[in-house]
Amino acid sequence: MAQTQGLGRRYIRAFFKGFFVAVPVTVTFLDRVACVARVEGASMQPSLNPGGRQASDVVLLNHWSIRNYDVQRGDIVSLVSPRNPEQKIIKRVIALEGDIIKDIFYKKKYI
Repeated sequence: MAQTQGLGRRYIRAFFKGFFVAVPVTVTFLDRVACVARVEGASMQPSLNPGGRQASDVVLLNHWSIRNYDVQRGDIVSLVSPRNPEQKIIKRVIALEGDIIKDIFYKKKYI
């Protein structure tokens, strides 16, 4: 009986040691290296959520590229919505700094 209590305590102690090591490592990884996000809606079709299906796609967001400002045309980026700060939006990069963009609706150029 005493051995089973000691064995149970050892397992509980080992669990908590692993838990207190795994949680900070996981949080640091998700904050600094990469995290997983769901893409919902039609704004990224046909690349993500093709065919208008109800299931959402899952993407891996790389934090290292953004930290080094290594963004290229065609990359998909995630940012905080300016209208609703509690919401994240995902968009595709179409231009970089210094590119000239011509608006096809208003025929204006933006630099």
